[in-house]
Amino acid sequence: MASSLRTTALRRLTTAAASAPARRHLSSTPRRLGGDAHAHGDHYDPPSGWLFGVAPGKYQAEGWEKIWIWGFLGSLGLAGVAYCYKPDTSIQTWALEEARRRLEAEGILEEKE
Repeated sequence: MASSLRTTALRRLTTAAASAPARRHLSSTPRRLGGDAHAHGDHYDPPSGWLFGVAPGKYQAEGWEKIWIWGFLGSLGLAGVAYCYKPDTSIQTWALEEARRRLEAEGILEEKE
């Protein structure tokens, strides 16, 4: 009984080893080696003058461009002016004013005129 089990197991191992490939790859497509699998032609396209689908020549501005430029630069300038004139809300300024107010209240520091 033991020898028949051994021969059956041995037969299964040899048939499985003979039918299965020696090595399995992660990809199911065959690997292409170098050679004629790619183009050998010239990859250089001579300049045609077209850039992003725009024909060469004098540039013609679209209607929205001037409005956009004035709006962008105007809002940028307005933001700069607002930044220059914003109130000082730093903790150092508040602490200095509070200390001066308390010292004036105690009479240590003379009040400003």
